[in-house]
Formats: sequence, structure tokens, C-alpha cells
Amino acid sequence: MSTSQQISITKSAAKRVGELVASEGIESLMLRVTVSAGGCSGFEYSFDLDKTQNSDDKIFETGGIKVIIDEMSLELLGGSELDYVDDLAGASFRLNIPNATASCGCGISFSV
Repeated sequence: MSTSQQISITKSAAKRVGELVASEGIESLMLRVTVSAGGCSGFEYSFDLDKTQNSDDKIFETGGIKVIIDEMSLELLGGSELDYVDDLAGASFRLNIPNATASCGCGISFSV
């Protein structure tokens, strides 16, 4: 798999996913990243905990946690870095998307 078809996961994001999975008490949970049409820049990404792997999903594992993403979303997000940021603006997962040509102030909407 080429680098452009991967998602890297920071230590901060891995730690937070681990905390969320532990709080749910279901070890098979993974963080699902999904892209959908919408948002003020054309696409928006979202996160959810999921225990199901579909046939078109790719799994990325770091520090014992798993991040799952479908092939279509991966085409748009490939090469991105998943991070967890806790600062004055709030705490959230964020994607640093290298091929995004625009994004909006909310941080979850982008265009390529």
C-alpha cells in the first residue's frame, strides 16, 4: 500500500481512541473515519466508534488501537494524519489533509 493510501495516527489520537474504547467496555471497537458530501467546502469528515468491518474497509493500527476507513473515503483522505487536539478551542479529533485545496473554520469541511 502506497503512502498516499494510508492514514497516520499520532500518539495523542491513539491514546484518546484507547480511552474511548475502554470507556465503552467493548475491546473490538475501532474508530471509523467517514467522508460525505456536504459542509461549506464540499466534503466533510466524521468519526464514530464501530465494531464492524465492511469488505471495502481498510484498517490502520497504531499502539493497539484500530482506525477503519472505507476505500472511497480513503481516496480523499489518503496521506492524512489523524490527531487529537485538546486546546483552548476545545478537544477534538482532527485530520491534517495534505491534498486539501481549501477548508473552513469548523475544521471538518474541506475540498480537494
